[in-house]
Amino acid sequence: MVFRGPRRAGRPGLLGVVARTAVITGTARATSNAMNRHAANKDADEQARADQAAQQAYAEQQAAQAPPAPASAGGDDLVSRIQELARMKDAGILTDEEFAAAKAKLLGS
Repeated sequence: MVFRGPRRAGRPGLLGVVARTAVITGTARATSNAMNRHAANKDADEQARADQAAQQAYAEQQAAQAPPAPASAGGDDLVSRIQELARMKDAGILTDEEFAAAKAKLLGS
């Protein structure tokens, strides 16, 4: 057996210190990443719930503000139909001739 000098008892060498540092760093990084992922998922869930609540509130508000149904008889109905035809003409759905024909039909001419 060859004697290689005194060994240090209880203290790791350079390679042991490097290995320990690598393990600690890796563990800290993995823990940090897991915590960040958890926080991001939690934030996304909260945002989704807030978006859903906002959409529901908006839908309820729109339902409350819905215009009343138009009268089925009288001049208001005729006016609203002509206005609808005008909107269709402006949107390019009806030509001038189609608009004039539909308006004449509504007016009974």
